[in-house]
Amino acid sequence: MTRIAIIGAGSGGAMTANILRRKLQRDKADITVIDKSDTHYYQPSYYLLPFDYMMPEAQMRPVDDLLKPGIDFHQDEVTGVDPDEQVVECAGENVEYDYLIVVSGHVLEPETVPGMTEGWQETDEVFPYYHYDAATDMSDAVDEFDGGTFLVTVPDTPIKCAGAPLKMSMLMEDYMSRTGIREDSRVIMTKPGEAVFGVEPYKSKMEEIWADRDIEFVPNFSVAEVDHENRVVRSTDGDEIEYDMYAPVSPQYGADSIAENSPLTEGGDPVTFDKQEGIYSGDPQRPPQYVTVDQHTLQHTEYDNVFALGDCDSAPKSRTASAARKQAPVVAKNLIAHMEGEPMRGHYDGYAACPLLTQKGKAVIAEFDYEDALSAPVESRANWVLDVNVLPATYWNMWMKGYDPAPV
Repeated sequence: MTRIAIIGAGSGGAMTANILRRKLQRDKADITVIDKSDTHYYQPSYYLLPFDYMMPEAQMRPVDDLLKPGIDFHQDEVTGVDPDEQVVECAGENVEYDYLIVVSGHVLEPETVPGMTEGWQETDEVFPYYHYDAATDMSDAVDEFDGGTFLVTVPDTPIKCAGAPLKMSMLMEDYMSRTGIREDSRVIMTKPGEAVFGVEPYKSKMEEIWADRDIEFVPNFSVAEVDHENRVVRSTDGDEIEYDMYAPVSPQYGADSIAENSPLTEGGDPVTFDKQEGIYSGDPQRPPQYVTVDQHTLQHTEYDNVFALGDCDSAPKSRTASAARKQAPVVAKNLIAHMEGEPMRGHYDGYAACPLLTQKGKAVIAEFDYEDALSAPVESRANWVLDVNVLPATYWNMWMKGYDPAPV
């Protein structure tokens, strides 16, 4: 009996577990999913919740309801991995494995920016909306907002769904226009890099929309401190931006259990952020964050019986559920081939999709892989309907259940 352990019950973990359970008979493999949370959240809804375009109560499911019969859900906190002994170390009971799939995601750490957590907890102006509670709390604040400067910032760390800050900025500008408070207000988004969006032709399309709607983009702005008492965000260069409402993206890192308590991330690139000091240092201070895999097979570069996908792997792709959706069948196919001593023919090409919601009722779908853009930068109502009305049901009822007609 082959023992398969999967760290993480998020999008990639649930999809991969269900694909494997469907393809492997129960007398051939035991499949265990490990996660400290027993609730799965639909994270693509978070930037929509503040505007009541989706309802909070519909964005979560019990993990047990997502997993097929015959999959063991081990609710526990992973503390480390010993790939030589083939053990997932947990706060409670350890899990031994023959094959390991790491889908540990990103950890949100607003506390690494001085003042960000305090601003969230102590004021009604700071909402790091990548957190479910902040996204839901922001709904009342948006309803009561009567104008001023709305600020979105992006951290120096890699983030999941790099399009979400753009969507938050555009939807807020649209909300201001709809409620009559736009004329005396500003919408500002900052990034530590040069471009509002990194992939053409969507970059040019976003620049066109932002120029037409006077949404301000501040490049090369690295957040150093949030002065929530004076409603000011300061950069590492000493620049300041005042705000009336602030929607920061929290810094994001790999899980310590993988990045610090396993050898699976050795060879990866550290991020240039000093967690201990809580400030941008400019020098690599943090240990490597990402599980080092072949970007096409998603097999670990040293341990043949370890695979990884989703936000935690080292493949140079966008960290989105759409990417995990394409990676999950590749991992399942290659793991089964390896089990059976056959060549691994599953091939991930870097596919990711990002619906860029530009205003209520309109969106641009950005699709791309490692090499090319795959869709035209068309702003349409159909794209909005796809993202807001179609994809959630598809996510819960097909993708999370391990069904996807796309070949790998």
